[in-house]
Amino acid sequence: QVQLVESGGGLVQPGGSLRLSCVVSGSIFSINTMGWYRQAPGKEREWVAAISSAGITRYADSVKGRFTISRDNAKNTVDLQMNSLKPEDTAVYYCNVAAKLVPLDPVEYYYWGQGTQVTVSS
Repeated sequence: QVQLVESGGGLVQPGGSLRLSCVVSGSIFSINTMGWYRQAPGKEREWVAAISSAGITRYADSVKGRFTISRDNAKNTVDLQMNSLKPEDTAVYYCNVAAKLVPLDPVEYYYWGQGTQVTVSS
C-alpha cells in the first residue's frame, strides 16, 4: 500500500512563508514525477508545481518566482517552499506522485495525499 503524508500547512500573514513536505511510503519500485496541487473553496483542483526524477521543475504562472519545489530521492520526499504568500494562495494543498510499483512494468500509478490546509490572512 502506497501512502503520501503531507505536513507544514497553517495560517500565515500575507507576505509570509510556509514550507510543505510530503513523505511517500510503501512498496514502490521508482517514483517519476512528484508534484503539488491545490484546491480553494468552491474551485477546481489546480496544478501548482512539479519536479521530475531528474530534478527538472515546472510551475504554474500564478506561483512562478514565489514557490520552489524540491525532492529528496533517497528519502522519497517532496517539499514546496512558498514565499511571498498571498490571500489567493489559500487552499488545501495536495501532494501527488507518479510511481512504478515493479520493475519492467511500464504502467505508472498516481497517488494523492490527504491534503494540508494553507490559509493566508491578516
